[in-house]
Amino acid sequence: MTLTGKTAVVTGAAGAIGTAVAGALAAAGARVALIDLEGPPLAALAGRLVSPAFGIDLADPAMVRQGAARVLDDLGRVDILVNNAGVLSNAKMAATSLEEWHRVQAINVDAAFLLAQTFLPAMRAARWGRIINMSSYAAKSGGLTAGTAYSVSKTAMIGLTFSIAREVAGEGVTANAIAPAYVMSPMVSEQLTPAQQEAQRAAIPVGRFCDPAEVAHAVMFLASPLAGFITGEVIDMNGGMHFD
Repeated sequence: MTLTGKTAVVTGAAGAIGTAVAGALAAAGARVALIDLEGPPLAALAGRLVSPAFGIDLADPAMVRQGAARVLDDLGRVDILVNNAGVLSNAKMAATSLEEWHRVQAINVDAAFLLAQTFLPAMRAARWGRIINMSSYAAKSGGLTAGTAYSVSKTAMIGLTFSIAREVAGEGVTANAIAPAYVMSPMVSEQLTPAQQEAQRAAIPVGRFCDPAEVAHAVMFLASPLAGFITGEVIDMNGGMHFD
């Protein structure tokens, strides 16, 4: 499972899942570049992991392109891309404005596409690469746990994963997705009352929330050399709420 000598990029690095993923990749020996909005959480994580950090607003396509070019200039290449960044929207169909729709798609899908487009050529040239996209249970449940724009964006992440996987399957590069649900994060611990948390927990067959470290472990497996025969796969992490 060692990733010594590999360079990884993690978006949404300062969030609960991103922090766990970045820490796990660094512990496995990878050089990890952190992408998130500029601010104290990103700076603190970069200091703790001794990792380069790039403050990029993923809602701005021009800034994403410029930031990706800066990452390549600084790091030389990217072997592992973890498209983890995302914003939640709970608005259903009638309440979703076109502005909200575009904002969610830009951050959750467009940025992932642009980063993959930038980093893929070097992976293909090296004949080794890993792209891991963060989808969601919302993509498979029709938005049971989120709003329309978010659910569609996470469904699009699965389509993006399949498209990349098909295109580069013979070139040593894999593309896979993870679809988690109810990950313990500030979204749960700070935005839900104890009663709401208990109601959500009761709806999960395994009876608990997902730990960010569990998502990081799945990322680590997909990033490892031992996962080279797995591509175009979506790993469900929903505590038994959905089987396929």
